[in-house]
Amino acid sequence: MASVSKVASYARVSTSHHEQKTEVQTEELRRHCAARGWDVIEEVIDHGYSGSNDQRPGLKRLMVLARARRVDIIIVTKLDRLFRSLRHLVTVLDELESLGVKFVSLHDQIDLTTASGRLMLHILAAFSEFERALIRERTLAGLAHARSKGKRLGRPRSRNDEAILSLRAQGMSYTAIQQRLGCERSAVYRALKAVAKTMSKVDFQVAEVKKHARGR
Repeated sequence: MASVSKVASYARVSTSHHEQKTEVQTEELRRHCAARGWDVIEEVIDHGYSGSNDQRPGLKRLMVLARARRVDIIIVTKLDRLFRSLRHLVTVLDELESLGVKFVSLHDQIDLTTASGRLMLHILAAFSEFERALIRERTLAGLAHARSKGKRLGRPRSRNDEAILSLRAQGMSYTAIQQRLGCERSAVYRALKAVAKTMSKVDFQVAEVKKHARGR
C-alpha cells in the first residue's frame, strides 16, 4: 500500500486588518488535500507580511520543513501568496525539486506532482531567464546612454587630501577645489579638518588667515 503524502500548506495575507483572514485560504487547501487523500501535517501562516518580504517566518518555516524532508508536498492557493517574483519562484522550486518536495498552486493550476506540472516548471524557468536578460539589456542601454551624455559612472572619486591642501594653500576657494577635483564639498571640509587635528589651533588659524588674505 502506497504511503500517504505529507503536506505543508501555506497561507498569507499582507495586512493585519480584520477583513483579511487566512482562514479562507487554509479551508480551501484542506478540502483539496482531503479530496486527494493527502495528510496536512502543518498549516503555515504569515499574517501581516508583504509578499516582497523574503524574511517572513512562515516562508522560513516552509523551507525548514522541506530541507528536513518532513513533507512531500507544499501547497498554496496562489503563487503570489508565497513568491515575491518570477526569479524567486524558480529559485525556490528548483531547490524543492532537488529535495524531492513537490509544489502545488491551486488557482494557477500548477501541480508538480504531475508530468505536465513539471513541464510548466521548465517553462517558468525559461521565462525567468528571459526576464533577467531583458533587465540586463535595459541596464546596459541605460549606462551607455548616461555615458553618451557625459555622466560620470561608478563610485565617486576617493578623497585626495594632498591635492585639496595644495589647492587651498594656493588660495583657491572650497567651491573651486570641489570643481577642480570633482569631489564633494564635504570632502574638502573633511580634508582640511584632518589637517587641523595635526596642527596647533593657533598655527591652523594663522594659516587660514593667510589663505583668506590671498583671496578666495
